[in-house]
Amino acid sequence: MAKLEDGHIVETTREARGAERGPTVRNVLVWSIGLVVVAFVVVYALYFKA
Repeated sequence: MAKLEDGHIVETTREARGAERGPTVRNVLVWSIGLVVVAFVVVYALYFKA
């Protein structure tokens, strides 16, 4: 719970952040980068090897 000390609100890191990031952010990042790499490989294969 946030406290008031010397006119300033003091919170823990978790309270200030509002929630944990968790593994979901990492999973979205990994999957999106992987899909971009696959898309580039497909475009390269179709465009330059045809």
